[in-house]
Amino acid sequence: MCTVTFVNSNDRIIITSNRDEKIARAKAIEPKNYLINHKKVFFPKDAKAGGTWYAVDENANVIVLLNGAREKHIRKDSYKKSRGLVVLDLIGSDSILKEWQRIELELIEPFTLVVFENLKLYQLRWDGEHKETIQLDENKNHIWSSVTLYSPEIREFRANWFTKFMNSHQNVDENDLYNFHRHTQENDIENGLVINRDNFLKTLSITQSVIDKNKVCLYHYNLEEDEKFVNSFIVI
Repeated sequence: MCTVTFVNSNDRIIITSNRDEKIARAKAIEPKNYLINHKKVFFPKDAKAGGTWYAVDENANVIVLLNGAREKHIRKDSYKKSRGLVVLDLIGSDSILKEWQRIELELIEPFTLVVFENLKLYQLRWDGEHKETIQLDENKNHIWSSVTLYSPEIREFRANWFTKFMNSHQNVDENDLYNFHRHTQENDIENGLVINRDNFLKTLSITQSVIDKNKVCLYHYNLEEDEKFVNSFIVI
């Protein structure tokens, strides 16, 4: 939810996300297969609002949510709908990009989405007033850190950690990227990849999808309880 990487390595797409959340929030439900508008969608579910921060559909399209848009915003007292439910509205549609153009987001808290659809990569943003759609190069590697938790300087540090990591690893795979997300700057519990801010805000899980031709594997690591869940399927 708050740190995301996209890596294209040896024609395999690896998308990894760290979820930073208040520990008082109800424990998330491990990834399962749900039916949304007659489409199979795999995702870990937020037990509080019923949405998700990471979803993969039966066609190997992926949406990952980060809180905040371009700059840190001032939160309102209430919002119309959880951002995680917006993710499900999009992933459950016939086309994420087309639904993004149609969907009404008034009174939804600002967010950023990393979208991989039909083998193309996009960054979608809602800043509370305007939508932004940017197509990115899916042949390059990318990292995002949530603007609500990390200052511009820290986000730059994290981007440099990612660049250094990628430059030091040839033929990087999902295990390498899990280790990057799990252990990078692990002594820095304030701004490392896995945080623990006063036992109030912590990195609770790491979720990762690996798309290899027509095979998809979804991995979910519950860091609090040291649990691992794996879902895999073939795209027909």
